[in-house]
Amino acid sequence: MFPNKEGTYLRPVRTSAASKSWFKTSAESIGVAQLHIHDLRHTAASLALQSGANVKAIQRMLGHASAAMTLDVYADLFDDDLDAVSTALDQARAAQLDARAGRAPLARD
Repeated sequence: MFPNKEGTYLRPVRTSAASKSWFKTSAESIGVAQLHIHDLRHTAASLALQSGANVKAIQRMLGHASAAMTLDVYADLFDDDLDAVSTALDQARAAQLDARAGRAPLARD
């Protein structure tokens, strides 16, 4: 996850004999002891999805077997999308009805 200059993985030294990992020690030092390295993976995937990245690209980024798996894991991020789809469908249908009735479409937000 964290490559060095040669492209291989970092092998950081522990910061103390009592330290379980360099990441845990680092997280504790900045006041987020509950943070795990895997949380960074979920954050990256969530930000990519919410910014509109292609699900197939995110699937490959995460190493998931399928885009369906990616969508299943991150399905809760799409709740707002359902509202947007519903609004767009309502507006399209209203415009279609207005056109059939010969009315100018109303401005809708």
